[in-house]
Amino acid sequence: MTANKTLLLLPGDGIGPEVMTQARRVLDWVQKSGRATFQIFEDHVGGAAIDAYGVPVTDAIVQKAKEVDAVLFGSVGGPKWDNVPFEIRPEAALLRLRSELGVFANLRPAKVFDALVESSSLKAELVRGLDIMIVRECIGGIYFGEPRGIETLPDGTKRGVNTEVYTTHEIQRVGRVAFDLAAKRQGRVCSVEKANVMESGLLWRQVMTALRDAEYPDVALSHMYADNCAMQLAKNPRQFDVIVTGNLFGDILSDLAAMLTGSLGLLPSATLGAKDATGRRPGFYEPIHGSAPDIAGKGVANPMAQILSLALLLRYSFDMEEDAAAIEAAVERVLAKAGRTPDIKVEGRPVISTTEMGDALLAELSAT
Repeated sequence: MTANKTLLLLPGDGIGPEVMTQARRVLDWVQKSGRATFQIFEDHVGGAAIDAYGVPVTDAIVQKAKEVDAVLFGSVGGPKWDNVPFEIRPEAALLRLRSELGVFANLRPAKVFDALVESSSLKAELVRGLDIMIVRECIGGIYFGEPRGIETLPDGTKRGVNTEVYTTHEIQRVGRVAFDLAAKRQGRVCSVEKANVMESGLLWRQVMTALRDAEYPDVALSHMYADNCAMQLAKNPRQFDVIVTGNLFGDILSDLAAMLTGSLGLLPSATLGAKDATGRRPGFYEPIHGSAPDIAGKGVANPMAQILSLALLLRYSFDMEEDAAAIEAAVERVLAKAGRTPDIKVEGRPVISTTEMGDALLAELSAT
């Protein structure tokens, strides 16, 4: 049995609480199976925290997130909070948690399950067998760079400023994550930037090249401009193994890659920090589908991305590879033979609810 592990659940807003409930059921199944014991904490975040505490994330929640072994996050935001001050918008919670936890490498797998090949926005022959890992640097770049803000000019008009900035250290640490992952996959990394028009991109390319040459000579490295990468993902996505890029381009390209899989409701993510002296590494896990306020409360959200995020948590933070793989395999079996939530509905299969999808997954897990 794996020793007691601590984790913080932050369901958040919109469909977050609905899909987190199903992930919690899977977590309870892992505990009941005798494989591990968990100490679980739960709290509000995002809009729910604004309603409860007046801020999107409290100092106490941030502190708890630092103390636990991993954080499983749902989603934040919705029209209810559109008019709150910018500095306390629900999304500010996500940025603060990532920054204070020091989780800098966002891992976004884009895998096409065989049962969903026909659900992709691309032709089946282009996406069958697709398995890409996008590594996005997520606490630097233009989302965090200074100076930033909106200023009033002498003529009364306004100017918005954001700054794209990266250091050698920031590029090296996310590069190592990408190269390490590639070494366990197909051994190929594509580094993406805009070195032709941005000095930060030129530095990114130089540092990635030097890092590969010095530490990862057995991993193949290629470089690609971000606009070309977007085109190539739509044209020939299987050419990629691991893509590593900065915050802004990673945000865009990972969502583009997500649609190749057939549904945002199936895509998890892991955001990892550096290991400390004890070998402990901060881990922050979340689905990439967002709060989907248009379907919140209707019981139709696909819970699989949240559950697959839990699988990544078990793999990367708790070293429970067997359990992570079992959950992923059970998800694939459910997609192949069970009913489906509306986002992935297909003719000849019943349309089922969020809870029923969870029921089907637990049945598969229990049968193994």
